[in-house]
Amino acid sequence: MTAALRSEILPPSLPPIGLNREEAAAFIGVSTSLFDEMVKDARMPGPRLINSRTVWDREEVYLAFKALPHRESPALQPSKRDWSLMK
Repeated sequence: MTAALRSEILPPSLPPIGLNREEAAAFIGVSTSLFDEMVKDARMPGPRLINSRTVWDREEVYLAFKALPHRESPALQPSKRDWSLMK
């Protein structure tokens, strides 16, 4: 199903739960080649199989993205954070 056809069938308030490879990569803001690398090294989940199609679970991709480390700036090193503000 193409994105154009999908948008004609599903309302914008109901995003699909299954993403193809290109959609999954775009969902987290990376190229398909980087997404493939991230699947291979388990930073991203593997796809589910629907007959011969590979489909990524949008929620699993989202949760894997949220588990990626943050890039710390020098001003936000753990020793310099004010943890009292993080309640």
